[in-house]
Amino acid sequence: MKAWARSLRWRLLGLTLVAVALALLGAGLLISSLFRTHVTAQFDTQLLRQLDQLTAALEPDAQQRPQLKMPLSDPRWHTPYSGLYWQIEALDPAGAAPSPARPLLRSRSLWDSELALPPDDLGRGELHHHQIPGPDGQGLLALERRVQFVTADQGSAAQATPGWRLTVAADRAELESAVASFSRQLALSLSVLGMALLLAAWAQVSLGLLPLRKLQAAVLSIRQGREQRLSGAFPAEVDPLVQDFNHVLDQNEQVVKRARQMAGNLAHAIKTPLAVLGNLATDQTSERSAWASQLQEQVASIRHQVDWHLGRARASGAGITGLRTEVAPVVEGLVRVMRKVHARREDRPELLITVAPLPAGLQFAGESQDLQEMLGNLLDNACKWARCQVQITAGHADGQLRISIEDDGPGLSEAERSRVFERGVRADERTPGTGLGLDIARELAGLYQGEVRLGLAGRGGLRAELTLPGYCA
Repeated sequence: MKAWARSLRWRLLGLTLVAVALALLGAGLLISSLFRTHVTAQFDTQLLRQLDQLTAALEPDAQQRPQLKMPLSDPRWHTPYSGLYWQIEALDPAGAAPSPARPLLRSRSLWDSELALPPDDLGRGELHHHQIPGPDGQGLLALERRVQFVTADQGSAAQATPGWRLTVAADRAELESAVASFSRQLALSLSVLGMALLLAAWAQVSLGLLPLRKLQAAVLSIRQGREQRLSGAFPAEVDPLVQDFNHVLDQNEQVVKRARQMAGNLAHAIKTPLAVLGNLATDQTSERSAWASQLQEQVASIRHQVDWHLGRARASGAGITGLRTEVAPVVEGLVRVMRKVHARREDRPELLITVAPLPAGLQFAGESQDLQEMLGNLLDNACKWARCQVQITAGHADGQLRISIEDDGPGLSEAERSRVFERGVRADERTPGTGLGLDIARELAGLYQGEVRLGLAGRGGLRAELTLPGYCA
C-alpha cells in the first residue's frame, strides 16, 4: 500500500475534501436555483407592470376596435427588436384565440414580426405564461390576459366589446445573463471558500496531529538513549497509549534484566570449572602435552562461546535501556592492551598502533562491554596479522558510528573475506586461536542493527569497518 494511503493526515484531508466539495456543490446548486427563482419572479413582476400599463392605456374606438389612448412610457416599445414587445389579438365569444390569429395591434418594436402565441383558452382575470420564439432569434417570456370592455351610451343599454388577448413579452436573454453572471460569481466565491476551508482543515489536522508528532519525538529520544520513558503532557485520547507503552517498556526491561542476570550467572558458574580445567591442562607433564594442548584449546573455545552469549545477552537490551558509551576511552584502553599483548614477535621488531583524531563527543548507543568485545576482536585480529602497523579511524555519518581498522598484513582475498565469518574458521590454521573473534564481532554488531565489512586496506592488508548506531554530541 502506498505511503499516502496509510497516512492519517491524508485520510482526514481526503474525507474533508470530499465533504467540502459535496457541501459546496449542493450549496451552489441550491443558491443558484433560489437566485433563478427570485430573478424570474422579478422578471414576471416587471412583465405584469407592463401588461397593466398596456391595459390601462387601451380603450375601444367607435367601431369597437382596440386603440391606445396614450403612448406607453418605455422607449423600448418603439425600438425595433429591442427585446420588449406587446400585441393585441381578437378572441372569439368563448374567450379562445382563433388559430391562426391575426394581431389587431402590436408594438413598433416587433417591426414586421408577430408574436407566435399558442392557442389558449383564457378565462376572465387569468394570467398565462408562455415561452415563445421572438424576432431576431430571441427567446421570449410572454404574459397574457383577456380584456373585455363594457360601453353604454346615454339612454342606451350597455354593450360589451369583443374579447381581446393582450400579450406582453420580453427577451429572456437578460434573465439568463443575470443568472449566468451570478452563477460565475457564485462559483468563484465558493471556490475561494472551499480553498479557505481546506486550508483551515489542513491547519486543524496539523494541530490535531501535533501530539502524535510529540509522541514520535519522545519515542525517538528513547531509541537514541536521551530518555528511558515517555514523559510530558499528552491529550486524553493519547495518554492511555503513552501509559501502556511505558508499561510495556517497564515489563520488557524487567524481562531483559532477568535474562541478562541469568545468562551472567550461568556464564560465571561455567567460568570457574573452566579455569580449573585450564590450570589442570597447564600442569600436565610433558608426556601428556598433546592431550593438554587439546584440552587448553577446547577450554579456550568454550570461554569464547560463553563470552559470545554474554555479549548477546547484553546487546538484547541495549535498544531499550538507551545506554551511551564514549568511544574514545574504549579505543584508548584497547590500544594500550594491544600494545602490551602484541609488543614484540620474532617476525617483527615493533608494532605501531596509531589512532586518527576522533570527533569530540563520539558515542556508541550500547553497552561499553559490547563495544570493547567487538573492537577488541577486530583490533586483535589486525595486530595478529600486521607486519608493523595498524591504523584506527572513527567518525559519525547518517546517524551511524563508523570505526575502521587497517593493517599492513597479507590481507585476504574476496573469497577468504566471506569465509572467515563462518564460525571457527581461521584464515591460517597455524595461527593460535579459535576462529570465533570475527564471527563474534559480526554477531554482536548485527544485534545492534550494525555490521562488520571486510575490504582491502590502503597498505595492502585487511580493512575491517565496524558500523553501529551512534551519536556525535
